[in-house]
Amino acid sequence: MGKIRIAYKFICHALNAKNSKGYNIHSPYLFRFTQNTIYEKNPYYIFNRIETLRENLRHDTRVISIRDFGTGKDRDVRIQDIAKSSLKRPRLAQLLFRIVNFTQAKNVLELGTSLGITTAYMASPSTKIKCISLEGSQAVAEIARENFEKLKVNNVKIKVGNIDDTLQPALDELKEVDVVFFDANHRKEPVLKYFTQCLKHIHAETVFIFDDIYWSAEMEKAWDIIRKHEQVTATMNLFELGIVFFNKNFQKRNYKMMISK
Repeated sequence: MGKIRIAYKFICHALNAKNSKGYNIHSPYLFRFTQNTIYEKNPYYIFNRIETLRENLRHDTRVISIRDFGTGKDRDVRIQDIAKSSLKRPRLAQLLFRIVNFTQAKNVLELGTSLGITTAYMASPSTKIKCISLEGSQAVAEIARENFEKLKVNNVKIKVGNIDDTLQPALDELKEVDVVFFDANHRKEPVLKYFTQCLKHIHAETVFIFDDIYWSAEMEKAWDIIRKHEQVTATMNLFELGIVFFNKNFQKRNYKMMISK
């Protein structure tokens, strides 16, 4: 039923998405944003290095025991299985790099490290970026740290534990957030709780990115509440990701788009 629901939602999204590559957007800033992040295809030097590492992870047969605070279950899993099923596909991971790069973000927060692929992308635009990533599993965090060492990405701090406990200390350390990527618990109440906590640390140019906004009916409802929130202005629905802006100069509008391949 889940796959059928997702397929149906995707068809509906595709039929309603504006395929004008941002030319229906009146805000000059948001138009530049779409051109330089969503529809930009030129690679950066770090892309090949990260994707080579991703491919190596897809063949890593080591088994680790992880605690998933999203489901409350412990299980043994092969690293290659995480790499094949849980990592964001290259185009989406590279979009995160482009968003951090375009916004010239200095303080980046990620909820859900996994193997560190998206973390590496978000930390790579500048060595001046302070990136904090929150991960529930110690074993997964150790693999992510290995990957940062291999990539020579030295500006990431991983905080391990239940995000209910680690989020506020991370926010207090950063004080103000420029880009936040929500990719941890996909249930409605936790997502809205984390959103509300992070709201206290935004500024006019802050960008929030929510992963898997159609992952479940709960997640879809959370996204609907977020985009209608009084502090939120423009939003961009890319089906796989939802992007949120807070600049009061932007018209309150939800743009539906298809991300370029």
